[in-house]
Amino acid sequence: MGGFSLKIQELLFSSLLLFCIFSRVALALSPDGQALVNFRISVLGSDGVLKQWRPEDSDPCGWKGVLCDPKSKRVVSLILPDHKLSGSISPDIGKLDQLQFLALHDNNFYGTIPPALGNCTKLKSLFLQGNYLSGWIPDELGNLPKLENLDLSSNSLSGNIPPSLGKLNNLVSFNVSTNFLVGQIPTDGHLANFGNDSFLGNRNLCGQQISQDCKAGGPSFSRSPVAAQNQSKNGRLLISASATVGALLLVALMCFWGCFLYKRLGKNDGKSLAMDVCAGASIVMFHGDLPYSSKDIIKKLETLNGEHIIGSGGFGTVYKLAMDDGNVFALKRIIKMNEGFDRFFERELEILGSIKHRYLVNLRGYCNSPTSKLLIYDFLSGGSLDEVLHERSEQLDWGARLTVIMGAAKGLAYLHHDCSPRVIHRDIKSSNILLDGNFEARVSDFGLAKLLGDEESHITTIVAGTFGYLAPEYMQSGRATEKTDVYSFGVLVLEVISGKRPTDASYIEKGFNIVGWLNFLASENRRMEIVDPHCERVQTESLDALLSVATQCVSSSPDDRPTMHRVVQILESEVMTPCPSDFYDSNSD
Repeated sequence: MGGFSLKIQELLFSSLLLFCIFSRVALALSPDGQALVNFRISVLGSDGVLKQWRPEDSDPCGWKGVLCDPKSKRVVSLILPDHKLSGSISPDIGKLDQLQFLALHDNNFYGTIPPALGNCTKLKSLFLQGNYLSGWIPDELGNLPKLENLDLSSNSLSGNIPPSLGKLNNLVSFNVSTNFLVGQIPTDGHLANFGNDSFLGNRNLCGQQISQDCKAGGPSFSRSPVAAQNQSKNGRLLISASATVGALLLVALMCFWGCFLYKRLGKNDGKSLAMDVCAGASIVMFHGDLPYSSKDIIKKLETLNGEHIIGSGGFGTVYKLAMDDGNVFALKRIIKMNEGFDRFFERELEILGSIKHRYLVNLRGYCNSPTSKLLIYDFLSGGSLDEVLHERSEQLDWGARLTVIMGAAKGLAYLHHDCSPRVIHRDIKSSNILLDGNFEARVSDFGLAKLLGDEESHITTIVAGTFGYLAPEYMQSGRATEKTDVYSFGVLVLEVISGKRPTDASYIEKGFNIVGWLNFLASENRRMEIVDPHCERVQTESLDALLSVATQCVSSSPDDRPTMHRVVQILESEVMTPCPSDFYDSNSD
């Protein structure tokens, strides 16, 4: 009897075990859900949006950002823009073969675009813009026959645009602007229908879509990284040696030609600026800031030539103007562009000339000539921050770097909050931060981007190579706000901390710019590695606070960025030694 009872107990236990097993199978997460769980595992940071994704659910249809077909429970949309998601995009996304809409834009994803996305053959819209994705655009994206919208702009993608994208016959919108793409834009199929706006900010692209002829032997990269890795070592050495010899010969030829032109034409070059002021020139002074007669100033201007050039940039050539009494000024020459230039320019210059602040470069007046405007600024002996950080052997210690950051913040905050009318700078970068002999910073060129025309300025800035400073939304829309300036200031802070330009080769090789590199280090709890190893006397407390400020400033969402007024408050209370603020001191000179 006891044996029979034992068998009954074993049978009941076995039945219960089988019931549990079948129940677990019945309640197991669907394949689409499992693919999304793997996607979540690859995400290293977020604003908490993925905490609602529970693996114990039977399907992912109730998860935030996920939409399913009501009958099949298959995932048709994954919509997670602007959630501070960082990490790589899992190739398991390619298992969502019913996916129609994928929006992961304005996050902090890095790494490559997974080729497995080519398996999502029902996909109609793919939005990956505003991240830090690198590597090649996968050929497999050409396998998406229903794709209507493709936006990969504002990333760090490189290589050629794959011809396979020409097969996307339903493509309505296409944008790969502000990447590092090279070579000829394919003209096959639908890609021939898109114009310049789809390709802005890729300096080495060419083709009929952007009215740029392709030169023979222009930049082009293999579509396959594996193939590139399989090239022979001897071949690479031969190419490198040939390129080096060719570059040296080119430099020697340029030097020889330059010396020839200088000897032959140097005297005539000295007259180039004199021609600007020889006839019909007049001097306009703001508030008596130039204690000289117009005749004395014009006489000095006539003597300026190429030997007096101290810099050049997107807005014009800069000369050093030394008066007889020893005072020195900086002269920026801007060529007139159209008939209506004078009236608008002079009205705006009156406004800029009225702006005075300790942390702004003072515009003292200008010379109005028939061919150009010659803007007269204070001369700062320390040069530009770009020169100090990247071109000189001298090193800024931690205290000097904080002083520079504080001055730039106060100058920009004054423009945003205390000016009337308020001024959006639009081109904050290290070459527009000038230093005096004590390394105190002055913001320069404020207002010139607007003055010289919105459209020309923002396109020129991208092409000129300062795209690393520009906020994602500004690169996409061309519309500047105070928050786009705040983003640029955050990039500037990271540049000062690291001692490297925003698009330094060491970042690009890893597939990042400076913001993407910071986000990557933060995800690995290695933020300290961004600090310039040559910087002495770094204070951990102030560094942590400064990195926190910079991280807020470069948020992909404009709404999450602080105002410059708030930035100054944080810098004074948490980074610098507390002292009375001169933020509102607009009368100092």
